[in-house]
Amino acid sequence: MERIKEIAFLFFKLGLIAFGGPAAHIAMMEEEVVSKRKWMSREHFLDLVGATNLIPGPNSTEMAIHCGFHRAGWAGLITSGVCFIFPAALLTGLLAHLYVTYGAIPEITPFFYGIRPAVIAIILSAVWKLGKKAYKGIHLGVIGGAVVVLTLAGLNEIFAILLGGFVGMFCVAIKEKSFKPKAMLIFPLISSVATTAVNISITSSKIFFVFLKIGAVLFGSGYVLIAYLQGELVEKLGWITQQQLLDAVAMGQLTPGPVLTTATFIGYQLHGVQGAILATLGIFLPSFFFVAILNPIIPKMRQFKWTAYFLDAVNISAVGIMVAVVITLVQSFVADWRALIIMTLSIVVVFRWKKVNVLGVVAGGSVLGYLLQLL
Repeated sequence: MERIKEIAFLFFKLGLIAFGGPAAHIAMMEEEVVSKRKWMSREHFLDLVGATNLIPGPNSTEMAIHCGFHRAGWAGLITSGVCFIFPAALLTGLLAHLYVTYGAIPEITPFFYGIRPAVIAIILSAVWKLGKKAYKGIHLGVIGGAVVVLTLAGLNEIFAILLGGFVGMFCVAIKEKSFKPKAMLIFPLISSVATTAVNISITSSKIFFVFLKIGAVLFGSGYVLIAYLQGELVEKLGWITQQQLLDAVAMGQLTPGPVLTTATFIGYQLHGVQGAILATLGIFLPSFFFVAILNPIIPKMRQFKWTAYFLDAVNISAVGIMVAVVITLVQSFVADWRALIIMTLSIVVVFRWKKVNVLGVVAGGSVLGYLLQLL
């Protein structure tokens, strides 16, 4: 019971402060779960990160579920996932209520201006620590660098990680002269689920199953969700307009935690509180299922040479993805001197004071951003 309380407190806290997207969320989890609490080794955490990138669903939510499962079994799996999702879903639901009732939400953007530049420092810290663990030779370093370039060039994250994994597996196998094609482990990917394009009346059960289907086939970062929702809810079913979708995505990004709480906002627009609850359950439920299947398999992969090679290369590829995210965030959110100051100070704090709390970094960035905008 003590472990369950610990898990609940940690992931509820992260759900409240986890701004900045999946890479930032995972960086915060690494700090809390590996560096501070020593729940698992950095190598195993890396294995989980790499493997999570290969299954459908929101990566950071699935990492939260993995950590809870590792710490306290099935009870931990449910507790960590629910506590990480709940704060964001609740905040998004409240914003949806204001949006539906008043047609707008309060102006709170100034308080979020400094958060993303500060979060960049947190991601950099995780990249440094995870990168040192993932780097096991020049061949893996080259693979990681190639993944950075390919990702920035527009290659899908899943393909980049899979490509890195297989290239790494072959390179090491050839180097050690252990090339045995029949020993290869193939990881099948779910690409789509067939549906019938019918514009039908909106009911609670239909909301649940539509979002359940999206959650079961959503590969890549949470931001890929936009394309899925556009095709399903706007173009196919006609449940919401393009503008309503953009507003929902904006709210999902504005709140902490997984961006998939966009589903909560849309569900509320469609069917009130009941719609919000069912849409949230539908889109996140597959993640619990996939993690429950995947988690016990990962340690076994380390026992076999070929799959261990593959996992090593996938891990360095996952670090490469995080590096690409940092570069993209810098380009997007460090557009003026104020953001540059926030990012620089946050980097100094994170790297100089090893025990700094991620909550302090996020809160400090928010306050500093608000104050600098007054100048």
